[in-house]
Amino acid sequence: MTLLTALNWRYAVRRFSDQVVTEDQLEQLLHAIVLSPSSYGLQPYRVLVVKNQALQQQLVAHAYGQDKVADCSHLLVLAADTDIGETTVARYFENYVKANGQQADPNALANYRDHLSSALAAKSPQQKQQWAAEQVFIALGNLVTSAALLNIDACPMTGFDVAGFNQVLGLGELGLTATAICPIGYRHADDKNAEQAKVRRSLAEFVIRK
Repeated sequence: MTLLTALNWRYAVRRFSDQVVTEDQLEQLLHAIVLSPSSYGLQPYRVLVVKNQALQQQLVAHAYGQDKVADCSHLLVLAADTDIGETTVARYFENYVKANGQQADPNALANYRDHLSSALAAKSPQQKQQWAAEQVFIALGNLVTSAALLNIDACPMTGFDVAGFNQVLGLGELGLTATAICPIGYRHADDKNAEQAKVRRSLAEFVIRK
């Protein structure tokens, strides 16, 4: 499937079938999230894979009654870090050394580390959370596109009660807060929304060329 064909095929699923996403496909989607770009490469968020009917049913009440949270194959919860600062930078450089080994220039690393620490320290707590949320949304877009290319249906959502999700999933204890959720699976044959034409602005109206 080509990129544009996949993007035209996808839509915001209203009802999922009981078909389950395979472990191999799930791993591909999770790798796609890991490979998503983020500011400075710091990835200030994590992903929870929820495949537990009891938990998913509890979360329906905190998703304003949207049953697809429980009826999907898997529920992916993208959760931003709540402790952003030196721990964020230290984690990045630990992974940097693992990835690059002896190729890393100690002086260059020290300078870059100082730069990242200063950049984060200059942000207020609110600005740090907004910045982390922005990185989540980049990953969410990558997830949705990757799912479409794999013929997997996905429904990105921000309409949910954050406090409720945090409580049910124990995110506070993990230093995380739910930022976006994305049920994945396969569309139900009776979901008529799949047949509707996309409503989008035309390129001529949408794009400004200079």
